[in-house]
Amino acid sequence: MSKKIYVGNLPFEATEDEIRELFSAHGPVTSVALITDRDTGAPRGFGFVEMESGADDAIKTLNNHEMNGRNLKVNEAKPKTERSRW
Repeated sequence: MSKKIYVGNLPFEATEDEIRELFSAHGPVTSVALITDRDTGAPRGFGFVEMESGADDAIKTLNNHEMNGRNLKVNEAKPKTERSRW
């Protein structure tokens, strides 16, 4: 079963390939999704990584890891909750 990981405080110029390479050192990466603003398409500075195995090691090792001058915030993603529109 795969585990979804939240990755915050990403450098805005980070690419999915760079994130995949960083996390692949800890196990097979199933998917990488960097979140962008729906109106402008600009990076929002966070994303999600799914891993089949090695996720706990990746979280422990990469939390507070420095990438392009920014310390990453890495933890297990929380389930998405329904948002109120008003």
